[in-house]
Amino acid sequence: KWWIVVECATEWRVDPEGWCGRMFMGEYAHSIDAKGRVILPADFRQELGVSFIITKGLDGSLFLFPQAAWDEFAAKLRTLSIADPNARAFARFFIAGARTLECDKQGRFLVPANLRTYANIGLKQDVILTGADARIEVWDREKWERYAGEVDPNITEISTQLAGYGISI
Repeated sequence: KWWIVVECATEWRVDPEGWCGRMFMGEYAHSIDAKGRVILPADFRQELGVSFIITKGLDGSLFLFPQAAWDEFAAKLRTLSIADPNARAFARFFIAGARTLECDKQGRFLVPANLRTYANIGLKQDVILTGADARIEVWDREKWERYAGEVDPNITEISTQLAGYGISI
């Protein structure tokens, strides 16, 4: 079996998937400033890298991907049949809104206006950044609180349904 050796920051790791990053974890509250910028939590900065991808996410959120994780995701999208209308719609959803970003010296990144509109995030508004394994999600604070309020009470039922995928607690 072949393994992919990748350089991660200052160390080398062997990873069968090719992505060297750790899991993004945690929930952080920040605000969008008057120019549309948000501070990226320090815990996320090194793993996200110098440049990263922002795109539309599911459930009205935005997704931030390290470049390597985005490349892996995009490769999977390329395997979808362009003859399938749902596959085309799925790929367009993520790719059409995607942008490459970098943080400024203060650790802020600019959320493009079209993505702020999609996620219903206004200027000078509170947002939540959540770790979600190989990506970070950016949510309007009120939308995140509604979502968590709907999901949290049902997590036992959800975990039972996912047991069929080999995920159990």
